[in-house]
Amino acid sequence: MPAADNPATTVTSVVPDRGDKAPAPNPELLDDLVVANRILFDQGVVDGFGHISARSPKDPNRYFLARSLAPALVTEADILEFTLDSEAVDPRGRALYTERFIHGEIYKRRPDVKAVVHSHSPSVIPFGISIVPLRPVYHMSSFLGTGAPVFEIRKVSGMSDMLVRTGEQGRALAETLADKSVALMRGHGSVAVGETIPQAVYRGVYTELNARLQAEALRLGGPITYLEPEEAEKATVANNAALSRAWELWKKRVTE
Repeated sequence: MPAADNPATTVTSVVPDRGDKAPAPNPELLDDLVVANRILFDQGVVDGFGHISARSPKDPNRYFLARSLAPALVTEADILEFTLDSEAVDPRGRALYTERFIHGEIYKRRPDVKAVVHSHSPSVIPFGISIVPLRPVYHMSSFLGTGAPVFEIRKVSGMSDMLVRTGEQGRALAETLADKSVALMRGHGSVAVGETIPQAVYRGVYTELNARLQAEALRLGGPITYLEPEEAEKATVANNAALSRAWELWKKRVTE
């Protein structure tokens, strides 16, 4: 059961912060983060906008995220370290993503989450602005079986530019996500989280694909047969065991 299922495990900090000097990042983590940015672009989940972060495996109170840059252009040299308050440890004079608070606040609330994807993938948008909920229509998107709640920024900030610019807004989004794998952002996009970078990427990709297929099914008319909760749970176990197949394929496409 995800840690967030138990209110007692919902925390604002996982372990005491040790100051600005944190252990050097794992090179493999940074490499995976670069590859993840490029995969998400290649798969049509992000374009010039959107981002993915990864929690530090050496210090759970830190995470890694690129400077403000189009995802397909991210290199290891562009990746910065952040506190969970989304302050860059050493920004080196670089512009930062305005919506970095999405990442920090989700990591605060969800100790189980190790990677966060934020995107504006087009097929998902209609499900955040209509009365039709996003539900799993096939086994590859079974992680949606626990629901995909919709974040309404007006409840936090009234009329805004729709961007998550503050910790308060990020916390509200994290609260909407709760223990789910995906949350939609009304008129904006979505977030997908995972226990690994490959899992978060997988969920970002298949959230977009499910939305596309569900919209096609709705256009056909008549009742739609969605996955039942038990089917979704069993399919998720199977998919988690095999998602490295997709990751290795996607990685090959963007690195060769």
